[in-house]
Amino acid sequence: MSTTSAALTRREQILKEAARLFAERGFHGVGVDEIGAAVGISGPGLYRHFAGKDAMLAELLVGISGRLLTGGKRRAAEARDGGAAAEALLDSLIEGHIDFALDDRPLITLHDRELDRLRDSDRKLVRQLQRQYVELWVEVVREVYPTLIEPEARATVHAVFGLLNSTPHLSRPGPLPGRSAMATLLHRLARGAFAAAASNGAA
Repeated sequence: MSTTSAALTRREQILKEAARLFAERGFHGVGVDEIGAAVGISGPGLYRHFAGKDAMLAELLVGISGRLLTGGKRRAAEARDGGAAAEALLDSLIEGHIDFALDDRPLITLHDRELDRLRDSDRKLVRQLQRQYVELWVEVVREVYPTLIEPEARATVHAVFGLLNSTPHLSRPGPLPGRSAMATLLHRLARGAFAAAASNGAA
């Protein structure tokens, strides 16, 4: 049991360092040896965990898309089971995405730069998971803002994702606010975007 746990921990460490290095230097700018050195193992030792860099990239991008969808579905189920209002569920979805945007910034950079390097099957899977995640949000947004027609709700969800996913660029040229303050600001901006879209739709 401990061996399995250790292997999973090492695998997660490899993925975390691979994401950081790929985001900093680009996929082709990082060698297997460098990833291995970052986690304290030889480059060839990585092949006990992954077939190569392409496999790491696929697991990173497919994995985060799956985790976002799973997390969103979990929040929706918890809200429905607890009798929470749609507005509370929307706030919960925003909070979950903000956690991702603040804590997994290398993955955002990686997605923007390297998605096209995936095999067709992996890239299609990423897109499929992302579409499901968007539609989950669209359903909730339309419950909260019924004046928004479906195409407008979908466009606004994409715009809000763009806003939240801008975090890799926010530390330049000056430092970010503290994490809590940044999360509060992003949440306020997201809700403001939805409210503005709904107000325009009702006009």
